[in-house]
Amino acid sequence: MTEADLQGAAAVRPRRRVPVLAVLPLVIFAGLAGLFLYRLEAGGDTSRVPSALIGKPVPDFVLPPLAGLVEAGAPVPGLATADLKGRVTVVNVFASWCVPCRQEHPLLMQLAKDPSVRLVGINYKDEPENARRFLGSLGNPYAAVGADEKGRAAIDWGVYGVPETFVVGKDGRIAYKFIGPLSDESFERVLKPEIGKAGR
Repeated sequence: MTEADLQGAAAVRPRRRVPVLAVLPLVIFAGLAGLFLYRLEAGGDTSRVPSALIGKPVPDFVLPPLAGLVEAGAPVPGLATADLKGRVTVVNVFASWCVPCRQEHPLLMQLAKDPSVRLVGINYKDEPENARRFLGSLGNPYAAVGADEKGRAAIDWGVYGVPETFVVGKDGRIAYKFIGPLSDESFERVLKPEIGKAGR
């Protein structure tokens, strides 16, 4: 067989076809990834995720105080459902290991100075020593801090992750939920107006 015959035989040999079923999962994955990316860019403001708890009473919970946390020589109290009635309260879910919690913390320090609202915290799945160090270095804006070491109370609150911030009306009902870290803009244009609405 000559070299020309070999080349001719190679040209006649049929090409191997890739089975459609082998490519199908890759096509489906690419389509889903594109859809998720589009939703993230177009309408991915996680602070707008609806909560089924809006308008409903605060879940029943009792959280012990953050061990060893002291303010002005007195222990900072824990947090329970009964503490969230009678005045507008902002509940902030935070953790020392949460980088965005550090970013929003100066805004919480500012909010703590507002006499029309009570700011309390739920310390989520944290070591007490780390949480105390976090509040010691950045300042403690909270009138009360409940330690949710296992994350059970956060589940009842419908927490997706930290930080999250809730506005609770005088009647003890959840009026608003903000997911993610507060920014200067969201603090002024979103959270403060929601606090104002809850106070009416």
